[in-house]
Amino acid sequence: MITKKELDNCFAQVVISLTSINKILMKTVLIVEDDLTNARVFSKILTKRGGLDVKHTENVEEVIKIAQSGEADLILMDVSLSRSVYQGQSVDGIKITQMLKSDPQTANLPVILVTAHAMEGDRENFLKQSGADGYISKPVVDHQQFVDQIMALLP
Repeated sequence: MITKKELDNCFAQVVISLTSINKILMKTVLIVEDDLTNARVFSKILTKRGGLDVKHTENVEEVIKIAQSGEADLILMDVSLSRSVYQGQSVDGIKITQMLKSDPQTANLPVILVTAHAMEGDRENFLKQSGADGYISKPVVDHQQFVDQIMALLP
């Protein structure tokens, strides 16, 4: 016969194990965005609809560190980063993506460009220039499609 205390201990171990498994299975999206409102909207959509973990920064050194350490499974990269600087140079999302794709340590990390520049030919041009894996135009209207595009590229 199992005592209540033994059953409680067993239950506690199961909860701890499931929590650990969830952390291992949960995918993380790094949002590189200089507009805090957009970052919050993306974050809310990805956590609520996609069940994803989210990090946010526009600091280029931090982006590279997170990418190299494997803390992110995918990067959502704003094309027009107005305040981002790397080694004294102003850089945009295209340049940061080029840097990530040219580094063997981060080359396979999926990067999706996000931009309000949704003119004819921009998608193809930005993808070709950057080496990014995907492109989403702002504003994001269809939240489920947004999540689906990201989920499709997660490893």
